[in-house]
Amino acid sequence: MYAIVEIAGQQFKAEAGRRLYVHRLEAEQGSAIEFDKVLLVDNEGNITVGAPTVEGAKVKAEVLSHLKGDKVLVFHKKRRKGYRKLKGHRDYLSEIKINEIVLA
Repeated sequence: MYAIVEIAGQQFKAEAGRRLYVHRLEAEQGSAIEFDKVLLVDNEGNITVGAPTVEGAKVKAEVLSHLKGDKVLVFHKKRRKGYRKLKGHRDYLSEIKINEIVLA
């Protein structure tokens, strides 16, 4: 059983026991959270597609930790002009563990 759920503006495939890295959530480490924007549910081949969400479906998860992602370098160059610019950033992420998918 899996579900497609929208978390912090992005869509993820959620299965029980799976760990996901999502954009930083406003929840404390170790707290339980619920996501109710479930877009699709596959229950042993029985697929339910929401319009826009599946009624009564929820995904329960637990926040494991808050961390920073890998460094991404952005390099700009214009050839023969001597123009070079290097910038980098690291995203703030939250690691969550999907506990269960609840259908109503």
